[in-house]
Order: sequence, then structure tokens, then C-alpha cells
Amino acid sequence: MECEVCGNTYERAFFQVVMAGKVHTFDSFECASRALAPTCDHCGCKIIGHGTEADGVFYCCAHCAAERGIGEMKDHI
Repeated sequence: MECEVCGNTYERAFFQVVMAGKVHTFDSFECASRALAPTCDHCGCKIIGHGTEADGVFYCCAHCAAERGIGEMKDHI
């Protein structure tokens, strides 16, 4: 099977994800996160863990949300 991100053809590509009814094939978690993880609206990083969302916009942390004027967010430590 071929990874849809890097194009690596790997007969043991084990990683398939169904998202919104579409099947995606990847050879690694790295490629899957590049393709499917949301991006922080402030700093541009991929949100792999627990991000936050306000009005349909994603942020990686409360600091980035605050930088965009969303003050009610809190990081849970």
C-alpha cells in the first residue's frame, strides 16, 4: 500500500484511518498527523494532543488562543 503523504510504497502499511467516511492510508503516525491533525491558528503547529477550540478555530494551547483574543481558555495541567 502507498502512504498518501510521503508516497512510500510499503507492503505492510498498517495504518489506515477513516475520517468523514474517507479511508486514508499512512505508513507512520508522522504522516497521519501531517495529513489529518488540525493546525493551530496562531502558531501554525500541528495539534497532536489536547488542543482547544473556539468558534470552530483550533489552538494548540490557551496562550495561543489568548494571542488571538480568546481569553477564557485555560490549559489543564
